[in-house]
Amino acid sequence: MNLQVDLREENSVQHFKVVGEIDAFTAPVLREKLSELTVQQGVEAVIDLSDVEYMDSTGLGVFVGYFKQVKESGGHVKITGLSPRLKRLFDITGLDEVMDIEGHKEDKGGFNDATV
Repeated sequence: MNLQVDLREENSVQHFKVVGEIDAFTAPVLREKLSELTVQQGVEAVIDLSDVEYMDSTGLGVFVGYFKQVKESGGHVKITGLSPRLKRLFDITGLDEVMDIEGHKEDKGGFNDATV
């Protein structure tokens, strides 16, 4: 399956929309798209994964690398639109404690998973 990564910039925030599956074959495409933009001091990035149906540990590695790069430059990354399955990946690896993660709006249910 192909992976599509679209970027739009709005009010100095980089909005990435990722569509497809993120695995060992497509992760290099994602890494390349994220790194095409040199990380500027204090950059704000929002990565929407609402149209990602599958992701493996290779995809997690791409996000960890990008997160570190942006954080080192004083910026912030927010990952949004996670399905319950993808959110669980971030939860069981502990990345939900380090990264700014937001699931689908309808999945919140009024409770913050981090406090349970």
